[in-house]
Amino acid sequence: MEWKGANFDWNQARAFLVTAEEGSLSAAARALGLTQPTLSRQVAGIEEALGVTLFERSSRTLLLTQAGTQLLEHFRTMGDAANRISIAATGQSQSFTGHVAISATNLLATQYLPAILAELQAVAPGLQVEIVTSNQISDLRRREADIAIRHARPQDDALFAKRLPDRTATLYASRSYLASVGHPSKPEDFTALQFVGFEHPEHLLGLMASRGLNLTRANFNLCTASGTMSVELMRQGLGIGVLPDEIAKFYDELVVAWDGFEPVEVETWLVAHRELRTNPSIRLVFDLLAKELSRKGLRRIGHSTLR
Repeated sequence: MEWKGANFDWNQARAFLVTAEEGSLSAAARALGLTQPTLSRQVAGIEEALGVTLFERSSRTLLLTQAGTQLLEHFRTMGDAANRISIAATGQSQSFTGHVAISATNLLATQYLPAILAELQAVAPGLQVEIVTSNQISDLRRREADIAIRHARPQDDALFAKRLPDRTATLYASRSYLASVGHPSKPEDFTALQFVGFEHPEHLLGLMASRGLNLTRANFNLCTASGTMSVELMRQGLGIGVLPDEIAKFYDELVVAWDGFEPVEVETWLVAHRELRTNPSIRLVFDLLAKELSRKGLRRIGHSTLR
């Protein structure tokens, strides 16, 4: 590694990272326990050291420049690494105790979390974790959960939110179902087929129409609010459904129902209460979730070996 190129200090890097995440110098200064002028000097220092402008400044707003946006993930990686170094150096892993609640949809929790929680247990065996599976948005202000994994950006400025990589979803069905009804090759072929509805089928009708599939409520004879149940109905050959591509690849019996379907872009946000800044247990879980959910490939127990 070429160490001569690393010509800024961690305090400057942390100042940029927290300012970018908090959205303002004043909020970042409060989070770090610094005065605003001190924080401003640190941000200016890293801009000078790197030779780039990281923020566009005005009287009311502070926006990341293109260079700032490109560098942000690298600094987040540094922040995560710094936290892990502190944990390893001080033996804090044994001191992480208490209770942390994670809210996620049934399907997301089932498919994504077991491998992550196995890693968490290895790092913090004394920590108690509760998984709240619900399609409803947990109220973090009322502490219905400490951390939530959501598919929409939170509107509450009092919450801390980190956007994770978007994922895609498309139409899948079992090989047996497509063999019995014929593999559709054009939008009109779907009008006589059955779909697995998720909770309220009406929500899917608009999505299907936007992609050229003019369906009706009659196409949805089976509906469920459970993501895992939806997958099982599809696997059993009972209809076509919308499924994230990362999850579908683990089921050999499921195949893409129609190559002409425009994939659905699915946002994923990791959200926490502001206590994230002062509660080391919540911070540990949040950082681990952010790291693992940002990976390009989904890891599940039974499909890959944990590090």
